Amino acid sequence: MKIVDADYFVVGSGMAGLMSALHLGAYGKVVLVTKGRMQDCNTNFAQGGICCVMDERDSFDKHARDTMIAGAWLGNSKVVHEICEHAPEGIQDLIDCGVKFNRKQGGGWDLTREGGHSARRIFHAGDITGEKCEQALIRTVRKHPEIDCREETIVIDLIMSNRIGIEGEHRCLGAYVLDKRSNEIYAVRSPNTILATGGCGKVYLYTCNPDTATGDGIALAWRAGAKIENMEFIQFHPTCLYHPQAKRFLISEAVRGEGAVLVDGKGREFMHKYDPRGSLAPRDIVARSIDSEMKRTGADCMYLDIRKKGKKYLTGRFPNIYAKCLSFGIDMAKDLIPVVPAAHYTCGGIKATTAGETSIRGLSAVGECASTGLHGANRLASNSLMEAMVCARLTAARLGPHPERFAAKPKIPAWRIGNAVPEDEAVLVSHMWDEIRRLMWDYVGIVRTDKRLARAARRIQTLRKEIHDYYFKYLVTPDTLELRNLAVCAELIVKSARKRHESRGLHYTLDYPRESKKKCQTIFSRSVI
Repeated sequence: MKIVDADYFVVGSGMAGLMSALHLGAYGKVVLVTKGRMQDCNTNFAQGGICCVMDERDSFDKHARDTMIAGAWLGNSKVVHEICEHAPEGIQDLIDCGVKFNRKQGGGWDLTREGGHSARRIFHAGDITGEKCEQALIRTVRKHPEIDCREETIVIDLIMSNRIGIEGEHRCLGAYVLDKRSNEIYAVRSPNTILATGGCGKVYLYTCNPDTATGDGIALAWRAGAKIENMEFIQFHPTCLYHPQAKRFLISEAVRGEGAVLVDGKGREFMHKYDPRGSLAPRDIVARSIDSEMKRTGADCMYLDIRKKGKKYLTGRFPNIYAKCLSFGIDMAKDLIPVVPAAHYTCGGIKATTAGETSIRGLSAVGECASTGLHGANRLASNSLMEAMVCARLTAARLGPHPERFAAKPKIPAWRIGNAVPEDEAVLVSHMWDEIRRLMWDYVGIVRTDKRLARAARRIQTLRKEIHDYYFKYLVTPDTLELRNLAVCAELIVKSARKRHESRGLHYTLDYPRESKKKCQTIFSRSVI
């Protein structure tokens, strides 16, 4: 079996992965793998922008307070302040890579505002900020002499010392990977593995996430024995475009930040019934409010109204969103925009520090797959790319000057296929995939109950066994690997939700509708043999 050696092994090609690779490339050889194309990630779909305090009327304390309020005070205040205060360095990193953020006429940054923010502090590049950042980072990474980028390469499992018979401290040694183009399985051996694989939005039937968001890093870390935190907190973006041909298209929170209001089919505002901040309330409140109005009235969707801004402003500020809506026959300057909530962001994940350190030696986690304590029970809009760029920088600062090194290269055994044969019932994979996503949407969605969670737990347990049997019976394929990971994440979400006996942030249950006075994190880890 081929073995590829690297000083640093990065998994994922979004903001967290690319920034980690760029910073670490100054210290040694980096191998970066991504299971699709480099741009197939959530970063590429981010519209709104990146939080960073830069206005003299704003402050880090204000930003931190907004973050803590949005997270229902479950965030770690020290972590929140640290990440907010390092954001200017991350913005400069992006500018150095060639990202051109919008400026006002006459100079100064054109900062915008989104739900939950008390000030304008969001850097943006038009209304396709993520795409502009991703393009710039990909260009920079591809030119770096110390970064080996491998697309269409999916990780099968992490290589753990005790699993391959190496005595001593339980640690990560790299991973087995599958080249999707050649079907070759080989190992990447590294003393420093950095997971930057994003979230698990595809665990739900309706999501604005790309097809790659199957929770791979979280599942890999769980099987390796890492601590997983707060998986019950799945953020539903309140304003996904409702149209039969509009797959995964978001109406950015910045649209509400610039004056759009949520209305029903008759044009009547309703958000002030639920929160004094109205349409600028945090996402968890807005998503539940829309869901409540839809159930109360029997409507298929609610609407955004920004017609008062006029065509000239809308085509200048939101050119991509305007053009996309128009392609579906919706003129933002004349028509109400139909919207529904959809699964968007994983606030929990692999328990990690701001510098990426997990509970397993040799394994780091950065970005959406990590749970650092920034988001608490709900993510404040545009804090995600901020966290990714800041924590990538801090992780490299920890690993770069004093990197982990192997005293002697560990012997990695060849991947064993045992009695596995080529699959002949691929329809079973698609059926189990569909069943998980439907039951998660029906039973573990925006509003939960003990009864629904119990039903979900029983069915997922059965599905996990069926998937386990299928995985070992047939040769691995990308589809079976993703299904296996998706099922792990689904089970972790359900287990975490059943353990939290209160309603806080994104976890809202009819059986415990009030917020508990006691604040606690939901942490799980599995024993590793």
